Amino acid sequence: MSKAPRLYFSFRSPFSWLLVERLRREAPESLRALELIPYWEPDASTAAALAERGASIRYGAMSKAKHLYILQDTKRLSTALGLKMSWPVDVDPWWEPSHLGWLAARRDGCHHAYYDAVIDARWGRGEDISQAEVVAEATTAAGLDGNALMRAAKSGELRAEGVGCLQRAYEDDIFGVPYLILGWQRFWGVDRLDAFLDAFHAETRVRAPRVTVPPAVLESAWAYDNDTAGGCG
Repeated sequence: MSKAPRLYFSFRSPFSWLLVERLRREAPESLRALELIPYWEPDASTAAALAERGASIRYGAMSKAKHLYILQDTKRLSTALGLKMSWPVDVDPWWEPSHLGWLAARRDGCHHAYYDAVIDARWGRGEDISQAEVVAEATTAAGLDGNALMRAAKSGELRAEGVGCLQRAYEDDIFGVPYLILGWQRFWGVDRLDAFLDAFHAETRVRAPRVTVPPAVLESAWAYDNDTAGGCG
């Protein structure tokens, strides 16, 4: 593959949360191999900077019917995983604080703890992560310097890095999350995780280095185990 496998995720999306949770439980090795890229609906400033680069967000507004279905589906999926969920109410969502904060945490090497803290705040307690002070409080409670992370998230440098993430999403034709990419193969949504894992494991087996064992070693191998079949008998 010319690029590392990657996952576009969002703190906004319950399906993104559930997919990462499944990866942790079922295939942590594939999660470690993924490049994580945050994705969100930008505010006016980020959108303008994105437009200057000739890019935009390939995401359409959700209908009421779809929103109601997602409420039901998310409850069903989270219950199946044994997860407690509190659906947050996003009155005036502003996704820059939480996602740019993740980029700031990644620079400090604490993005995994940051991710868990923000996910717990949003999906575990139903808190409004559009407020920087809510994110700061949640991440501070997790042992991070939440106030410093939120200050960093306000910087022009982090804003530009965030624009770069959304530009990559545009170039990758991302129209929703979670979205997994493995070489030329694409997998959108939590219900495509099994197909991704099948492809990932097949790719890993193909790329695994082949080890040649000298014939002499093979011939003498049985000399070290005179036990019953299966050993430890």
